[in-house]
Amino acid sequence: TTAGASAPAVVMSGITKRFSGVVANENVHLELRRGEVHALLGENGAGKSTLSNVLIGLYHPDEGTIAIDGREVRITSPRHAIELGIGMVHQHFRLVPTFSVAENIVLGLPGSFRRADAEAWVRELGERHGMPVDAAAKVWQLSVGEQQRVEILKALSRDAKVLILDEPTAVLTPQEAEVLFDNVRSMAAEGRTVVFISHKLDEVSAVADRCTVLRDGRNVGTVDMAGISSRELARLMVGRDVVFNADDTAERAQVDRGHVVLSLRGVCCVDDRGRQALDHVDLDVHAGEIVAVCGVAGNGQRELAEVVCATRRRTTGDVTVDGTAVTGRDPREPIALGVAHIPQDRLKTGLAPSVSVEENLVLKSYRSSPVASGPFIRRRLVRERALDAIDRFGIKTPGPTTPTRLLSGGNVQKVLIAREFGGDPKVLLAASPTRGLDVGAIETVRHHLMEAARAGVGVLLITEDLDEALALADRLAVMYEGRIAGVVERGTADITEIGLLMGGGAQTGDDR
Repeated sequence: TTAGASAPAVVMSGITKRFSGVVANENVHLELRRGEVHALLGENGAGKSTLSNVLIGLYHPDEGTIAIDGREVRITSPRHAIELGIGMVHQHFRLVPTFSVAENIVLGLPGSFRRADAEAWVRELGERHGMPVDAAAKVWQLSVGEQQRVEILKALSRDAKVLILDEPTAVLTPQEAEVLFDNVRSMAAEGRTVVFISHKLDEVSAVADRCTVLRDGRNVGTVDMAGISSRELARLMVGRDVVFNADDTAERAQVDRGHVVLSLRGVCCVDDRGRQALDHVDLDVHAGEIVAVCGVAGNGQRELAEVVCATRRRTTGDVTVDGTAVTGRDPREPIALGVAHIPQDRLKTGLAPSVSVEENLVLKSYRSSPVASGPFIRRRLVRERALDAIDRFGIKTPGPTTPTRLLSGGNVQKVLIAREFGGDPKVLLAASPTRGLDVGAIETVRHHLMEAARAGVGVLLITEDLDEALALADRLAVMYEGRIAGVVERGTADITEIGLLMGGGAQTGDDR
């Protein structure tokens, strides 16, 4: 109809959604136009994911209406949303781990399945959108970044008219992010509507036409990106000024070059598919030093973290923690030597999601004194420690007995950090510690990493966020195909050079 042609693509009016007493969205209004990139900004727990899940039919609003092309609709399920032309790439992926990439992408599509045809079609789809994937690989064998690529391609394969992307660049190099931005712009130019959820304000400025900001489940406002700065956006988001980087030389730790707390020599290992994942890696981390390991997801960073934590066997090479060799046979060994670990996947490998906050905080110390008294746990001490950690790390939780899975992403991460810092570590291994967090939570996590370095801890930061690496690290080690392609000292780092190294370009620096 002509009314439909001139109407916005989507109008969400007065959306309210409650969960057992908690108001996640309160009277939210969102208008999406055809052919625009519309950013959705807000802290963790601000209601962005809830609003997106209402739009794709995962949740039904308690109040409010949704109109698509001028017609009011009640979206009953994600399948119904896809039929209406709405697709979403979730931050926590909706893939079947035991299926191949091709099987995941064609899952739910009509017609018969022929493996060779499906794999060829998926390869062509990936190349067309500048996101190549191994169509035959099983999803469980892929890194988080590669899995995200599969999710984006799956949504594109459904020809969504409205596409919601939740943190889509968290695992891309600057060059790949640029390719994604080009794809997003060309999708908008084709008349699609792209909703871009991101905590990276410079990205939002680069790619979005308009931006809606949510705070505490309510609209703060919708602004045109043409006339607003990142700082103003951040202030809208968190209600105060935000420090954007940790680049304060007065605050930086003194690196003790004579004291190596973590050393890797000639380390090799294979991945889940039996292919070489680490290829003779040499790397040192000194006391008080932050070494950032950068690279596109899938170049050995995950396996490097797992080898240091002894959750993956190395085939050759030596790992030492503060001068003591690690056999690599038992994950408890690095913990006993003083290795703290913030894993990439907070809820799957970092914490026990159904267990309370206070129990998660003692997961590594409940066997030993003072938490344990013989075979018994000293519950009062556990509670006191939990209340202290909640206060010190600013964990927003109804109480210490709340199940951890009910907290927002940023607060889950704070629980993990509080636990790992509680054990007086010598080495802190942090894998993508700010992935999927908002600017306020990122600021907190980065502050704690800097604080650890100032306390003499050697920090090995594995990150795909180059801005984060440049802001925090004393040295950047770039990984490509399981090797250290180059090491760049703080202050001499050039983003183009690092991007080239991440893509397999010119080698540079020493390898330690």
